[in-house]
Amino acid sequence: MNVLIDTDVLIDFLTDREPFTVNAKEVIRKVRENIITAYLAPHSITNIFFILRKLYSATERRQSLIDLCRSVTVAEVKAGTIFNTLENMAIDDIEDGLQAECAISINADYIVTRNIRDYAKSKVPAILPEELLKKI
Repeated sequence: MNVLIDTDVLIDFLTDREPFTVNAKEVIRKVRENIITAYLAPHSITNIFFILRKLYSATERRQSLIDLCRSVTVAEVKAGTIFNTLENMAIDDIEDGLQAECAISINADYIVTRNIRDYAKSKVPAILPEELLKKI
């Protein structure tokens, strides 16, 4: 099973954000056990690095992202993916649109997120972490 993991779930994993950390950690554990194949969109890296600036030093953030990228593959974004995102008027938020387009580009079965509503018009269905875990 191929999935794209949304930024919110990755932040839950990296910050032990309660009550979401249990499911986020279990998803990453399933990735590390090669039960599922997971990707993240490249812009998730920059977003996470910025969001975690008040919690961790730059060195700590870099190391956390390096460790994460050893388990989760960074999806390639080509110019066509960017154009598809910009031209897709069905999804208003460009960041969510780029996540959805990355999911298409990697042939994802699901986008794993806590914000299902953000992907209501995505061609790739969104699923909560706990729902993904039940499917495995």
